[in-house]
Amino acid sequence: MNNLQTDNAPSITVVKPHFIFAGIAFFVSTVLIVFAGESLLGPYFGVKIVAITHIAVLGWATMIIFGALYQLIPIVFETSLFSEKLAKINFWIFAISITLLGYSFWVNSLSDLLIYASFLLLISLLMFITNVLLTHKNSKKKNIQSRFIITSIYWLLVTVILGTLIAFNFRFGFFEKTYLHYLKIHAHAGLVGWFLLLIIGVASTLVPMFFVSHNTDEKKIKYSYYLINAGLLLMLFEWLVLGTGKLIYLDWLLISSGVLFFLAFAWESYKQRLRKTLDTGMKHTVISLLLLFAPVIISIILIMLHNNNSSLLLRITTLYGFSIIFGFITSLILGQTYKTLPFIIWLDKYKKHVGKAKTPMPKDLYSETLAGYQLYLYLASILVLGIALIFNILLLIKIGSYLILATALVYNINLFKIVLHKTKIEKL
Repeated sequence: MNNLQTDNAPSITVVKPHFIFAGIAFFVSTVLIVFAGESLLGPYFGVKIVAITHIAVLGWATMIIFGALYQLIPIVFETSLFSEKLAKINFWIFAISITLLGYSFWVNSLSDLLIYASFLLLISLLMFITNVLLTHKNSKKKNIQSRFIITSIYWLLVTVILGTLIAFNFRFGFFEKTYLHYLKIHAHAGLVGWFLLLIIGVASTLVPMFFVSHNTDEKKIKYSYYLINAGLLLMLFEWLVLGTGKLIYLDWLLISSGVLFFLAFAWESYKQRLRKTLDTGMKHTVISLLLLFAPVIISIILIMLHNNNSSLLLRITTLYGFSIIFGFITSLILGQTYKTLPFIIWLDKYKKHVGKAKTPMPKDLYSETLAGYQLYLYLASILVLGIALIFNILLLIKIGSYLILATALVYNINLFKIVLHKTKIEKL
């Protein structure tokens, strides 16, 4: 944990707002899941599902990743952030664009408000990308972790450009093929290219650190990097150039193999860990790694059933996205929040008091009991919602919706307990 303390770390005013907005966005996305109701059993491209997806992907996952990256960049790049002022401006533009984007999808304003929201989102993400790339330019350390992060930034660029084009297409209709064709490219560039690559790059540093494991084999991480990127590039070539569908199994094999190499690295870290007892944060992390098997399995089922136009296939497609966003990614964030944010706040509050006064520990900034309730609520919610999507059961959709809403509520209580912590010191 002490490795998170560096002289290059940004101001707390850069990092903290991202965690706060992300927590609220997570809560809002779960409220919308409750309101969506039976729409969750409809086609995955329905406006309510798309609205929830974008609020969760951008407002929840991407926003908190931005905040965490600003804190972690000094570790991976060994240099300070290029511009903290740019990061602060970017936060507000990004937050406004996410709000407008989610609202435009929810009210089905696809040819009006969506265009302006998408353009504003493009500007905010270009600002973030510029800040990170210029930071990396000043870095003297070039390792596999930094390569993962920088490559994921380029995939984010592909994702946002394609998403903006899809938004403008709703009004101007310039795509030769149906927008759903480009939507799947947009989704995979974002979920695999941006999220998965970034998470693997950061996790390959943090997972051994938090497990307290040493001498892990980074060759597995390198294999993961090349296999996933090869699969993504081949997938783009197949979908944009060939259009035959003949390479899709090879795409799946390459990306899945890359995922398995990463999981093998994580398993090695787990086996070699010196910290045998796992707190709630690390339990969430282990669960998230196990949940990564779900989209790998579901994706091959979708490939084999791609010619089937049944409602079951549409629900399995929704389940595929759900398993990545609310399964793997959300579980990882729910856990890693307790491993990073308390320490970030603790540094801000107590760094100058170390050795001079008795201070609480980072784990004292939140309730481990509430975190435990959060874990069980979360597991129940994804299990119930997963079953509901497979078997088309509206009652379970309603039960699962309220369970994940309760998960978000408990998480936010702990989140605000951390960020609103008041300094408490005792004389030695």
